[in-house]
Amino acid sequence: MLKPQPSLQSQFSSCSTLTPSFLMHKPFVIGNGNSIASLPIFSMQYSFHKKNKNFRIVTVPGNNVKAVATESSTEKATSVKTIVTVKLTAEGDTDWRDKTLLLELVSAQLDPKTESEKETIKGYANWTSQDEGEVKYESDFEVPADFGEVGAIFVENQHRKEMYLKDIIINGFPNGPVNLTCNSWVHSKYDYPDQKRVFFTNKSYLPSDTPEGLRRLREEELVTLRGNGEGERKTQDRVYDYDVYNDIGDPDSSDDLKRPVLGGKEHPYPRRCRTGRPHSDNDPLSEKISSTGTIYVPRDESFSEVRQLTFSKKTISSALPGFLSNLGNLVSDRDPEFTHFTAIDSLFVSSATPNDALSNIKYLSRKLFNGGENLPTPEIAETKGWKSWIKSAVSRIGRVISETQDDLLWFATPETMDRDKFFWLRDEEFGRQTLAGLNPYSIRLVTEWPLKSKLDPEIYGPQESAITTEMIERKIEGVYSVKEAINQKKLYILDYHDLFLPYVSKVRELKGTTLYGSRTLFFLTPEGTLRPLAIELTRPKMEEKPQWREVFTPSWDATGIWMWRLAKAHVLAHDSGYHQLVSHWLRTHCCTEPYIIATNRQLSVMHPIYRLLDPHFLCTMQINALARSALINADGIIESSFSPGKYSIELSSVAYDQQWQFNLEALPADLINRGLAVEDPTAQHGLKLTIEDYPFANDGLLLWDIIEEWVRDYVNYYYPNPRAIESDQELQEWWTEIRIVGHGDKKDESWWPVLKTPKDLIQIITTIVWVTSGHHAAVNFGQYTYAGYFPNRPTIARTNMPSEEPSDEFFTNFLRKPEGALLQCFPSKTQATKVMVVLNVLSCHFPDEKYLGEAIEPAWAENPHINAAFERFKGRLKNLEGIIDKRNADRDLKNRSGAGIVPYELLKPFSEEGVTGKGVPYSISI
Repeated sequence: MLKPQPSLQSQFSSCSTLTPSFLMHKPFVIGNGNSIASLPIFSMQYSFHKKNKNFRIVTVPGNNVKAVATESSTEKATSVKTIVTVKLTAEGDTDWRDKTLLLELVSAQLDPKTESEKETIKGYANWTSQDEGEVKYESDFEVPADFGEVGAIFVENQHRKEMYLKDIIINGFPNGPVNLTCNSWVHSKYDYPDQKRVFFTNKSYLPSDTPEGLRRLREEELVTLRGNGEGERKTQDRVYDYDVYNDIGDPDSSDDLKRPVLGGKEHPYPRRCRTGRPHSDNDPLSEKISSTGTIYVPRDESFSEVRQLTFSKKTISSALPGFLSNLGNLVSDRDPEFTHFTAIDSLFVSSATPNDALSNIKYLSRKLFNGGENLPTPEIAETKGWKSWIKSAVSRIGRVISETQDDLLWFATPETMDRDKFFWLRDEEFGRQTLAGLNPYSIRLVTEWPLKSKLDPEIYGPQESAITTEMIERKIEGVYSVKEAINQKKLYILDYHDLFLPYVSKVRELKGTTLYGSRTLFFLTPEGTLRPLAIELTRPKMEEKPQWREVFTPSWDATGIWMWRLAKAHVLAHDSGYHQLVSHWLRTHCCTEPYIIATNRQLSVMHPIYRLLDPHFLCTMQINALARSALINADGIIESSFSPGKYSIELSSVAYDQQWQFNLEALPADLINRGLAVEDPTAQHGLKLTIEDYPFANDGLLLWDIIEEWVRDYVNYYYPNPRAIESDQELQEWWTEIRIVGHGDKKDESWWPVLKTPKDLIQIITTIVWVTSGHHAAVNFGQYTYAGYFPNRPTIARTNMPSEEPSDEFFTNFLRKPEGALLQCFPSKTQATKVMVVLNVLSCHFPDEKYLGEAIEPAWAENPHINAAFERFKGRLKNLEGIIDKRNADRDLKNRSGAGIVPYELLKPFSEEGVTGKGVPYSISI
């Protein structure tokens, strides 16, 4: 989208010294010829414009306003019509017909006589039509022959409220229409009377190629968007600046909600967008939480109205089943576990009927209205504000059920569960999902034996793993020795030992959860599938307790089978936490925000790289702000429902410090780093996978190559040689700011790519585009499919293993009913349903979703070379869809095909709206 500009440096550099100077009011002629009115035109000190020349605005039949420059010229002027399209919004203005827009055409050329900017041509645009959610405004202009090419338009919104400008088209020029794609909010002149907005045409320019008449505007634009780093940001501001993550906690509400600042030497982290909110009263390092719960993002980074309405509707409909499931918990002030698996199954559509739900609602209503053992005391009910709210809600919900008889009261059955109700129990599926599930980024090749920790043995115990050679060779039944298996790349690991172990003691002090460090070892079978061999769970030394660790293996006896299932539940909780905190939040959402801020601060909207990247940043800052207010915040969804608890986001800081490297965010480099691929110039993609049937990598590498080829075509057009890269000051400052400021805690790392050649830029841009599109799609849109039925991916483990300091009573109960021990270990009812709601929303594609390569950006379409490159890009993506379908139909590919197996479609480029388990949007938009 284009980022429009103010017409003066008002609130930024030396803003305190800029005072309006209302100069002579230039005469306007307004009306039908019988009446005349004078309207003032305000000029400001340090305006973008030179002294105004006289001109007339005359109303012609049809109530069209025509702007005519009065400067004498022997050459004939060109009559043009400017059409402005405004999107209607629910909260928008209602005086569409009564108010106007003041437009000013800006020439791209300087006056050849004075070598100064040419005078703008001004005119009012009036309402002409309204249809299908859009309003049209039009204005006629007489453009002198010597005016030159129109390079930009100033817009002043005469309405009382802001409006969303879609685009501006100027028709009538001999060379065809002039297009300006806006997609931006324009403030009312009454809110910011000293500022106008400027929109540039769709032509892209490197800084050195910028037309002389636009150079100052280009520079002033960046000054505006950078701000001055002072004051609290307002909703309508468009300022991009950096800050640390000091708003995760809420120390003013409770000491228990205080959280460390993320960003800096102690807790390295990427930077977020600065809001300027005052600091907390109880913690000067933390930012005060807004009383409204809203967090500033630059105005054009917010959700579209369609997305906001759909997001709200989806959230409500997703939350309803969880609300019903937990009504009993609310009135009883308890949060119990599920007592049997049929209770879990009854959450889903296929396991219950609306009449059952209505019966439950009526039963609960009787308890609420007539009293009962589950009712809270009057004091609790009054304190929590529950009773009247629940009574009202129950009454409304019961009415909805009886009237609609629909499925709103249950969660949709995830496709995995629908295809195979017992999929989550199978070890084959456990292994398969490390390659084709929700978190395909953690599996690594084992290259050394024995497995060893890098942690301090004085604190955490022996470094060498308890998984022995004998254990592994017994499990692979003598087919290979361990040494042979490693040499032939047959052993793989999920390793959450060193990352989690330092937090075990802290987490175990929290109520209702526990933690271990874990290692899970897999064997690559001749069929190309991964078979789990062993799970090692470790508790470090704690106070007077020595280190405890135990290795669990698949077993053929009843007790051993259930112990293995419990060990798997712990590992899956670790993998769920790592997926959400690192593979998903940190590596996509969090690390992308500095790219967005730097792009808007350092690259003009006219810059071709800005226009290449812009679609990949749509809505990301808004969704990140929502995450800080409800997902990753103190006592939010993540902390209350995932194993690391209150240390969740702090743990992601450790992962950033120890693991994140920009160069390894490129998919090929990531695969090589994890040992899942080796360089091979003779192989497709230049890589040979160590696991041939690795659905994420196979599809991902095809998508990576398609993206890279598109980026190469685009970059090479604008940068034919290294000199063009090195001389582009905006581009160099953009890359410097990403490294030095946005990811400043890693600014001294040697692995940062240099930016000297087109090849360097292609690699950098391809990596950013991959992260925002393919990487995010792979770890996000399968969340409900794979984790909606939470026994498959529990987010938290609440009890220790029975063999760790077992009590006679617990072990007796475990032996009598092992199912109960597993259910106690799983998330509670509230935790499970809360996460299910969130995953359902996060897995959803919205009606206004923009998929990779689906529709061309207007600025790309106007350049024949870029247009042709995009069509090739789009064609390759459509071809990828067919390749993925063919792979999913291949019965020899066991990790993506088979009885009850969900086909791997997460990297199929296109999708319908809803929870589909496929589709790759341009951006991290949810």
